[in-house]
Amino acid sequence: MKQVTIYDIAKEAKVSAATVSRVLNNTAPVKESTRSKIMQIIHKYQFQPNALARSLLKKETGTIGVIMPDITNPFFPEVFSGIDRAASEMGYTFFLCDTLGDTRKESQYLHMLREKQVDGILFLGGRINLSKCDPELAEEVVETASRIPTVLINGNLPGTSLHRVILNEAKGAEMATQFLIDAGHRSIAFIAGNEEMTTTAQKVRAFRRVMKKNGLEAAKDSVLYGDYSMASGESSMEKILARRERPTAVFCVNDLTAVGALKAAMKAGVSVPDEVSVIGFDDIPLASAIYPELTTVSQRMDLLGGTGVQVLHKMILKEKVKMLTVIEPELVVRNSTRNLR
Repeated sequence: MKQVTIYDIAKEAKVSAATVSRVLNNTAPVKESTRSKIMQIIHKYQFQPNALARSLLKKETGTIGVIMPDITNPFFPEVFSGIDRAASEMGYTFFLCDTLGDTRKESQYLHMLREKQVDGILFLGGRINLSKCDPELAEEVVETASRIPTVLINGNLPGTSLHRVILNEAKGAEMATQFLIDAGHRSIAFIAGNEEMTTTAQKVRAFRRVMKKNGLEAAKDSVLYGDYSMASGESSMEKILARRERPTAVFCVNDLTAVGALKAAMKAGVSVPDEVSVIGFDDIPLASAIYPELTTVSQRMDLLGGTGVQVLHKMILKEKVKMLTVIEPELVVRNSTRNLR
């Protein structure tokens, strides 16, 4: 059976192809009787517009590229959920690119998304979280952004002028540290992530700043570097618990490391929060599903993703938009912390 085209519908309705296009895309008024006749023919043949042809006509594909470093890390699916919700409301579909933290794969995906002519790109993690990004890697993103609207989520490439949507992570770390101090804790350890990543550096600086502001010492060994996994949190907590003088509270760079810290405490027979308080960062679903439920700082991930789409959509429409959009964190108090006062 011959595939029906917009021209076949126009011929049968005795109108121009442009009129049929206006009905399909609702881009201009069409006489109601003419619209009704065209719609009857469309339903008769169960006609569906060809997406490729429409993209050539409108110079839009209706697709967004989403680049993220690790789909297995609960933080990123939560951000993507916000992206999906907002983008679906605006009629976008996705190319979801999981780079596995490999900058080479990031480069491959950037090239692929340019070839696919996506309408916009949301970039999370990887090179945009490095404290010192290779200039060639940074330039690759800048070059892409010069052709395709691009938004960095929770990241930055210093020395560039790219649109960004971020959570105020430094403020979140300050809130967590001050909360523990206000609860009477004076000896606090920080289980940090990768030392080369800005998400770690920002939180470490904020932790030390608040400790100093309150007249407390943040000794060199109070910060333990690792990565962002449960295994890293567990091994760091084991080192902390092996000390002759243990801290009364442990602040973790994210919720996964905090869960690892809780596991280490349980294996060592150390009660949380009676003997040591633990606080995380992110507020992934697991934070409220474990016992004790984890006190944490919410990155408001759904809002983070949704806001990224809103900014990108305005850029696609060539509307004026701020270069930097900042979302404020929220402290979520649960059962893994104890007030010593």
